[in-house]
Amino acid sequence: MPNEPPVAGSCFCGAVRFEIELPTLFCGHCHCSMCQRSNGAAFVTWVGLSVERFRLLDAAALVRHASSDHGTRSFCGRCGSPLFCESSRHPERIDVTLASLAGAIDRRPEAHTFYDCRADWLEANDTLPKLGGASGTERLY
Repeated sequence: MPNEPPVAGSCFCGAVRFEIELPTLFCGHCHCSMCQRSNGAAFVTWVGLSVERFRLLDAAALVRHASSDHGTRSFCGRCGSPLFCESSRHPERIDVTLASLAGAIDRRPEAHTFYDCRADWLEANDTLPKLGGASGTERLY
């Protein structure tokens, strides 16, 4: 996808702005308990991309939180919007919340990860693969 314009993104209030370049590496719904608690939602849809394809344009209100021994989540300190997730397990990649992007990307969600940890009141009735287990990415059904 050469010559594709960057896709703009921001938090709810606009204090944190960024852009990404296509192509992305993946797009998927994560049902892990950390995503549920940090977003106040049943799951979060993440877009993974190479760190070279990510540019932070305005980070004055960006707050980073060490959410695990290997992960850091970033959000806006003004409006609280969850934005990014980074892990020392894959330092070449950054995950961005799909809902924070203002334009279309090159793919639709491809799977449900950590589906066995999903909220007990949610059943995803789509045809996407349901993954889970210790890694969160093993095929369940």
